[in-house]
Amino acid sequence: MLKFGASILIVIRIREICRLIPEPDMKKIIPVFLLISSLVSARPGYCQFNNNPTVFRPDSLPPRIHWDETPVKKSFPYKTFIVPGVLVAYGFVSFHNDDLWKVNEKVKEEVYTERSSTQKTHVDNILPFIPAIAVYGLNAMGIEGKNNFRDRSMILGLSGLIMGATVISVKNWSGETRPDGSDNYSFPSGHTAAAFATAEFMRQEYKDVSPWYGVAGYAMAAATGYLRMYNNKHWVGDVVAGAGIGIMSTRLAYWIYPVIKEKLFKDKDVKTVVMPTYQNGSFGFGLVHRF
Repeated sequence: MLKFGASILIVIRIREICRLIPEPDMKKIIPVFLLISSLVSARPGYCQFNNNPTVFRPDSLPPRIHWDETPVKKSFPYKTFIVPGVLVAYGFVSFHNDDLWKVNEKVKEEVYTERSSTQKTHVDNILPFIPAIAVYGLNAMGIEGKNNFRDRSMILGLSGLIMGATVISVKNWSGETRPDGSDNYSFPSGHTAAAFATAEFMRQEYKDVSPWYGVAGYAMAAATGYLRMYNNKHWVGDVVAGAGIGIMSTRLAYWIYPVIKEKLFKDKDVKTVVMPTYQNGSFGFGLVHRF
């Protein structure tokens, strides 16, 4: 009611003022009064107001970046290294514990000494490479694994580099004599380490397709370890430690590679990869090319 009375009062005063103005001038002033009255009576923001909740108006301002927040870091998967770590620890302790050393001698007696034939086999030189070759063969047949050609090749090469460097360093440090007395590079088994590294590589690439691929890879790795004892080249402690080193090398490569990928590649396609290899106590290089 107060607002209504105030508006009437303003109109009356305007009329009184208009009576004092001559008629010719009044015709010029009326349009100005009409403009002022329309501006005064208009509701502020009326034309911009919209109460329709279904209309979505995206914010034109860029999202706020919190520069002070700590970036998310991928935690180290230490749980996946417990079992292979135990294998390496067992192999090391087996040469310093009398009871475990007796296990080494007992296994040698069962596997090598008491066998009917002393003829050696060279299959243990081939088996470590079969799981890795199988991964590329399966991809060529259309059974795709976890990573593309470039990424899996880099991971395999990184795994071989870690495994080979570790095996050679430990061999030179330990100085353990082989069962056949040929040299002092018995601990750990390099063949077994390479076999379990490629077996874990195959498992990682195809574990989401079928677990049997990993089972097949590990079966070939176990056969490699057995044949190294069959040829009287390693104690059981060497083989167990080699298995642990091989598994850890590949798992570590899968954890490290995303960082390397981010630094080296910008979604570039790579068809040729040179990878380090380890065989018979020495490093080498392998070439993988995709046609």
